[in-house]
Amino acid sequence: MRVTIKKGTAHGTVAAPPSKSMAHRLLICAGLCRGKSVIRGVECSQDVLATLDCLRAIGAKCELAGDTVTVYGTDFAESGKRTLNCRESGSTLRFFIPISMLFFGKTRLCGSETLLSRPLDVYKSICRAAGLPYKQGADFVEVGGRLAPGNFKIPGNISSQFISGLLFALPLLSGDSLITIAPPIESRSYIELTLGALKKFGVEAYWKNERTLFVAGGQSYKCADVTVEADYSNAAFFSVLNSLGSEVTVTGLDPESGQGDKAYEEFFPMLERGTPSINISDCPDLGPVLFALAAAKHGGVFTGTHRLKIKESDRGAAMAGELAKFGVCVTVGDDDIVVYPAKFHAPDAPLESHNDHRIVMALCALLTLFGGSINGAQAVNKSFPDYFNKLAALGIEVEKDDA
Repeated sequence: MRVTIKKGTAHGTVAAPPSKSMAHRLLICAGLCRGKSVIRGVECSQDVLATLDCLRAIGAKCELAGDTVTVYGTDFAESGKRTLNCRESGSTLRFFIPISMLFFGKTRLCGSETLLSRPLDVYKSICRAAGLPYKQGADFVEVGGRLAPGNFKIPGNISSQFISGLLFALPLLSGDSLITIAPPIESRSYIELTLGALKKFGVEAYWKNERTLFVAGGQSYKCADVTVEADYSNAAFFSVLNSLGSEVTVTGLDPESGQGDKAYEEFFPMLERGTPSINISDCPDLGPVLFALAAAKHGGVFTGTHRLKIKESDRGAAMAGELAKFGVCVTVGDDDIVVYPAKFHAPDAPLESHNDHRIVMALCALLTLFGGSINGAQAVNKSFPDYFNKLAALGIEVEKDDA
């Protein structure tokens, strides 16, 4: 889908969308209960639908009514071989690999080749060390055998999703476990989100020290009625419009939230004032919108960026290519990205989505200044299917061409 954004100033109030990250976590906890749970405030993006599909594949029943999902958890009676379709959701894939090892028999987790090209060696190493089968192809991972309690040693600089995946599964094992994380521990805020979700369903895990999590075995998930909190990550794409001359009020955000992407409230003013150095190791999903704002203002130096290479796209390289169309020079290093001050101008060519939802929304913010088009804009459906409707409601003219 090609989307054309007309030059304009946004005005009005917009409700922040529900947190996709928290929706995944709450739905999974509900699916691991024995009984009925209700999750309210769910936006059924493609990634969330992938998690619902996988819950059904392990024996849970999920009923959708508007933004409410009623989940009847698995009875863990499923046997034989299961197939879980993770679509393009990295969270879904990495969360469900250890969950799959709570069951007897083999589980095949499928997804796009792009998804399966993202790092999974942490789980491969765990399986090999435990003598459990692990097989990976271009578009699938297959695991089998039951996970046993132990001390799981995880690198902290690849993805916190491996740690969260283990946190879901380990409480249901017969004995206690440790997760020992090699520093640096990046995206720690996402680990805290997982711990918070577990607590809502009566499961506890805690930090034994700065880099070790203790998870007691023999626990069970307790059914709950919970609401998904609003999402700072996607709210950033509306809040940034204020830094570009618009007047938008974003409602529904919890000022006490532990979401790491809340940091944009600190970073946007820094980029408006000058050329700051910003470490995004705990909030890598903010990368595209921060680079966009830096391009429109005074530039910026960003560190802790190495994981942007293994997102839906290579986000540093993708943004460098698209910002060049605005006359902005961006250099991408191993763990840093520099956006240089430039004579910012209207794009001299159509923009590309790189099949990445956050690239699309970051570029749309810049197009409100000049107008222009983006190819492959349907990528927003991965996390925020209502994005263009909400942007239009703020007075920005949006034209969609599905041809």
